[in-house]
Amino acid sequence: MSWAKSLVKLSTYEVEVLQKRMAEINQRRADVEMRLLMLEAEGEAEAQNARANADAGWYHIGFLDGLRARRAALFDQLKALELEEQGARDALNGAFEEQKKYEQVAEEIRLKQVRELARRDSAAMDEMGLRRAAAGRR
Repeated sequence: MSWAKSLVKLSTYEVEVLQKRMAEINQRRADVEMRLLMLEAEGEAEAQNARANADAGWYHIGFLDGLRARRAALFDQLKALELEEQGARDALNGAFEEQKKYEQVAEEIRLKQVRELARRDSAAMDEMGLRRAAAGRR
């Protein structure tokens, strides 16, 4: 039974590692989304500044070009993170399936041992009954 417990422990550890990886990916994704929001807010503030100040309007075109480039880079990061997240989800699903298989095998072994113990106890009780019956006949 110890090998089955070891397999269950290893598969549980693998699931935990993959869950941590998923959490890390989700955190990085949230960070990128937050940076996108900050970028949008920065762009809005710069647009208001350009409307208020004519001299700032000249620089606004260059700022918008830079804003678009940074925004595109962040969207590329988001796409890469989505792919990484999908791969991690697939790996996590596979690890869960393996864990359940090992748990089922361990449970089946445990039940088989319980049935064997009950069978032995029953056989011992039957033998004791036969001995008492044989002793009573003498």
